[in-house]
Amino acid sequence: MVAVHGESVDVPTPDGTADARLARPDDGGPPPAVLVFSDAFGLREHVGKMADRLASHGFAVLVPNLFYRHGPAPVIELPEFIDASRRQELLGRLMPLIQSLGPEPAMRDAGAYLDWLRDSPLTEDGPVGVVGYCLGANLALRTAGTFPERVAAVAGFHGANLATEDAQSPHLLAGGIRAEAVFGHADHDRAMPPEQIDRLEEALSAAGVRHHAVVYPGAQHGFTQADTDAYDLDSDERHWSELTDLLDRTLKHRT
Repeated sequence: MVAVHGESVDVPTPDGTADARLARPDDGGPPPAVLVFSDAFGLREHVGKMADRLASHGFAVLVPNLFYRHGPAPVIELPEFIDASRRQELLGRLMPLIQSLGPEPAMRDAGAYLDWLRDSPLTEDGPVGVVGYCLGANLALRTAGTFPERVAAVAGFHGANLATEDAQSPHLLAGGIRAEAVFGHADHDRAMPPEQIDRLEEALSAAGVRHHAVVYPGAQHGFTQADTDAYDLDSDERHWSELTDLLDRTLKHRT
């Protein structure tokens, strides 16, 4: 791993300007790009640290504020550590923001983020990786299906509602995906129950998407988020291994 430079950047979108975190290696030429969609708690210090860690593996990592329409990140005041005593209150305040980020505005944003990475002199030309957590995994899957020629790898961890019965469920876009996919599901996750896991698997397999999807035994929803009480060290390290392996083989070893 290498030293990392992190900075705040502004990304123009059709609906305004999204504040974002960009992390990249200090040395060398422009690296492959990765777009990261955060969990529902949004862009914050911990997510910035995750971006730095991923950048240290040799990637330029862009993490936008998903809720920029409602103000700069963090859009609500968050405690340093999110536990059960605050979780429902915080999610209650965030829910109107989450619900306002429907498929159409979300994909307008995703197109703008991909354009910014394509046009930036700080990133390598070519398709990118897209990674998401919780809500962000939903956005990552949708992005891979909406912009298939621009996404070489897609990964989602403790994803939420990836394969519902809704007519706009993101798994219905599997037929357009050209990326290789990795999904690490939380165990006993109400946001991604067994029937959704099976439905996602069936959609990816039927579409011929190269993919690997597993349930992390004993891991709660949010297992990668070290600033919450859902964090699980072993599952988090497994996620880092699977994620960096995916990105290395799809972005660093292009044929």
